[in-house]
Amino acid sequence: MKMYFSRISQENHTLSEKEIERNALLSDLKKTIKALETAYAGFDNVTEPDLIDCYIYEVNSVLKRYRFLMKQAAALSLLPEEDPRPTPLNTEAPVTSLIG
Repeated sequence: MKMYFSRISQENHTLSEKEIERNALLSDLKKTIKALETAYAGFDNVTEPDLIDCYIYEVNSVLKRYRFLMKQAAALSLLPEEDPRPTPLNTEAPVTSLIG
């Protein structure tokens, strides 16, 4: 049986440290966004006061992680340039927007 190997497979495909860090950061951002969606979905589906408090804390926790990762991405220049127009999204903490 003949086996054919492409020249690409023979080359060394090691990633640089910066590429590894970039990939890890993007992966963490995707996981954090998914966790935030899950926390908001959980909050929307509970009526028990203790569980409402739990989801509020969870949303705040995930948002803090998201902000941290976004700062890291900005430091690595992974984010697109900012649009000079103001964003219409609510940037308050969820507790403030939910209670106040």
